[in-house]
Amino acid sequence: MKILVINKLLEKKHIDLIKTKAEELGATVAFYGTQEDIPRSDYDADIIYGFAPSIVRTSKHLKWICVPWAGVDSLMVPGCFANEDCLITNAAGAYGVSIAEHMIAVSILLLRRLNEFLDETRKGLWLSPRPQKSLKDCRITVLGTGDIGTTFAKRARAFEPACLIGVNRSGKSLERVYDKVLPVSDLDSVLPQTELLAMCIPATPESQGILSRKRLELLQKGAYVVNVGRGSAIDEEALADSLESGHLGGAALDVYQKEPLPKESRLWKLKNLVITPHVAGNMTLPYTKDKNVDMFLEDLGNFAEGKPLRYLVDKKLGY
Repeated sequence: MKILVINKLLEKKHIDLIKTKAEELGATVAFYGTQEDIPRSDYDADIIYGFAPSIVRTSKHLKWICVPWAGVDSLMVPGCFANEDCLITNAAGAYGVSIAEHMIAVSILLLRRLNEFLDETRKGLWLSPRPQKSLKDCRITVLGTGDIGTTFAKRARAFEPACLIGVNRSGKSLERVYDKVLPVSDLDSVLPQTELLAMCIPATPESQGILSRKRLELLQKGAYVVNVGRGSAIDEEALADSLESGHLGGAALDVYQKEPLPKESRLWKLKNLVITPHVAGNMTLPYTKDKNVDMFLEDLGNFAEGKPLRYLVDKKLGY
């Protein structure tokens, strides 16, 4: 069994853990910083922990690719795999802490208007207090109740919101943090009562443009939108119009239809929009890296023993 690990952010302790596990399994393992570093002689790997679309497209020998992040939409393109039976796992479950903290941070920043204060104090201005809002008694809707959405919901619950509604495909969740969980088909009914819409959904055909112009208009005046899922979920032109008109109180985006966000985009100039460059997740926290590697090693053991992979991606659903 031949394993390729493609991740320049791993620390020595993570590399040692992977080496030890590979040795236990009688496997060989090679480490590379990027896909471009991989020699053709290693394109015959059985397993990839990382991202190497060139190998995925050309190698019929590849049996499993473990992608070290949650979104795998770029691998859902028809004909992407030379071996259509190749398994895909992702790291959904590793990023909840990091992204949920980011969501709490930007939500408070918007509600307390800290972005405005920061802009003014940098100019040497000392202005009077102004009306602010709070997560306490806020009516929050979480669109996408997977690991990220639910980890956010658990943290938001501590702020005593008036209502915490989950929305997902099935309308069901085993998590008790939500006051209720609705199916996506009921999204329109909950938007008029939503003061903070937290979007954590993956890129799928169903999620494409889910926050349309019509749905933005359904949100109550002064509502806030936070998106950490995929940029394809929002009509960006409609969002810009809603922010400029004052219908939305503000928004925070970490993902966009095109990344990097084009210099000519209207979004850069909107004062009530917080822009971050897709940094809510990534392997920037020690916890995230540790959890990511632990998940890979768990499924590596499962793969070697012929057991089902715990973090398997459903190719039909796209996550």
